[in-house]
Amino acid sequence: MTGYPPIEDHGLIGDLQTAALVATDGTVDWFCTPRFDSPSVFASLLDAGRGGRFRIAPASDGWVSKQLYLPGTAILITRFLTEEGVGEIVDFMPVIDGAATDRHRLVRLLRVVRGQMRVAIDVEPRFDYGRGTHTTEITEAGVLFHGSDGTELALHVARRANLRPEDRMRVEEDAAGVHAVLTASAGEIGGVVLETAPDGPPREPGRDELLALFEQTREFWRRWVGRSTYRGRWRERVDRSAITLKLLTYRPTGALVAAPTAGLPEQAGGERNWDYRYTWVRDGSLSIHALLGLGYTEEAGAFLNWLSDRVRAPLPADGGAPPLQIMYRIDGSSDLSEEELGHFDGWRGSRPVRVGNGAAGQLQLDIFGEALDSVHLAATHGLPVTHAGWQRVTALLDWLCDAWDQPDDGIWETRGGRQHFTYGRVMSWVAFDRALRLADRHARPADVTRWRAHRDAIYQQVMERAWNQQRQAFVQHYDTSVLDAANLYLPLVGFVDARDPRWHSTLAAMDGELVSDSLVYRYDPAASPDGLRGDEGTFSMCTFWYVDALARSGRLDDAVLTFEKMLTYANHVGLYAEEIGRTGEQLGNFPQAFSHLALITAATTLDQRLER
Repeated sequence: MTGYPPIEDHGLIGDLQTAALVATDGTVDWFCTPRFDSPSVFASLLDAGRGGRFRIAPASDGWVSKQLYLPGTAILITRFLTEEGVGEIVDFMPVIDGAATDRHRLVRLLRVVRGQMRVAIDVEPRFDYGRGTHTTEITEAGVLFHGSDGTELALHVARRANLRPEDRMRVEEDAAGVHAVLTASAGEIGGVVLETAPDGPPREPGRDELLALFEQTREFWRRWVGRSTYRGRWRERVDRSAITLKLLTYRPTGALVAAPTAGLPEQAGGERNWDYRYTWVRDGSLSIHALLGLGYTEEAGAFLNWLSDRVRAPLPADGGAPPLQIMYRIDGSSDLSEEELGHFDGWRGSRPVRVGNGAAGQLQLDIFGEALDSVHLAATHGLPVTHAGWQRVTALLDWLCDAWDQPDDGIWETRGGRQHFTYGRVMSWVAFDRALRLADRHARPADVTRWRAHRDAIYQQVMERAWNQQRQAFVQHYDTSVLDAANLYLPLVGFVDARDPRWHSTLAAMDGELVSDSLVYRYDPAASPDGLRGDEGTFSMCTFWYVDALARSGRLDDAVLTFEKMLTYANHVGLYAEEIGRTGEQLGNFPQAFSHLALITAATTLDQRLER
């Protein structure tokens, strides 16, 4: 559909409190403020007519564009090639250091590097997911937008006095927003700064000020990337994934959002359109493995502190409610009420567009294993488990002793009813196993006998009930013969040895049913109804888990080839959405933290195995 670029035709910029997507045509078509989970100001990605946008592009026809990141940074460069000249838009958001703030700056530098270029600038905000109204105030120095929801935007315009009057930027208001056209020649640098919650009226930023913001942002990212301890074979890809995880981290709390977007579909025109701008205990816990593997202990520690604050200790008197919810807002609050934006058409007609997430109330037993696994791993890297932290650990385990042997909703958040999911059972085993290791290593008080009994009972139950003799494989849940790619995680957490015949036959079964060339499906929705209509693509995280499992199982050549093939499915700047479609297109919210953290862990596993 016209007006809706492919999901993969975007780069991501951000300031560690919110983020924006910039399309290859120079359009900012997704931006929420003041936080990742705030209402959108620009959302033409979800509704080309009512969503709002901020576009800078050549005013002529017949141009082509290219997009890249400034190496080692989150600064995005969009290049426009025309018959008259070549120009670049350099997009970035100066990183905010400190507490949460409503003030953010989106800087868009324009420079012409060859010839001459006539450039059009269109700013069309739509507040509160396009439901709000606004007034526009044009001044000599720029534009001020007043949203009906209380949000204010200032557009600061860098005017260049050395230009002829007819070539200077003129800002004009029309029905959609404001519009301006300017002409610039090789060597000239201009730009605009969009500021949220400005502390004054629009002003004219000078060239030196804009370049100083650019240099500060560049140096922040290069210093941060320079802290990585990764020196393996895929350094450029791993660094880009690490930068992406950092961009998806809400710095004031250390929480990691699953993705910066909402409503992007798992199938074009389908209904699997969720809001991922929240922090899943699972995603954040798994990110600990990726971050610690690269030497980023500060970021890992920040998330562990956030996670510790979420655990309720002591437990409520009734003992019924889980001590952890599966997801939270980035500030730790738990209200994620789901609603549909009925006035939005959705990306290429993919409706409904949802904000909030009703899955927050699901029971997913695996999160306790992922949380305890991350705590154990952090402890081995010198991040201590405090007395208060150990109290929270014991609270988790006390609850899990009474709760693990029940159906749950599973890792994939299906809406087709609870089952005895194998992955949930295995991760409950992990929770007990890692807690026992922590108690032993750090001489902490624990009901060791009880914990060990539950750990061993889970192991026996999974081996008896999750193993399907006919399929010669571990299956999705106890009452099915369906395979599930989540079970690729079994050898990664040590539940089953990667050399065990049962595991080799499980992997062989997945090869024949879930793997398509190098890509891996989560499960077959037709064989395992999940309560939702439609189909989906292959799941990128599962493909990287498959690489890891292949490497551990001794199939190293297959693992390297699969990994290299998967790298070809990244977009032009190395980003992945949640899924890959039939013709290689990105599907789902973008970019996806799960995909990038799994890439990092797969790369480090491959490096270790290749070195051996």
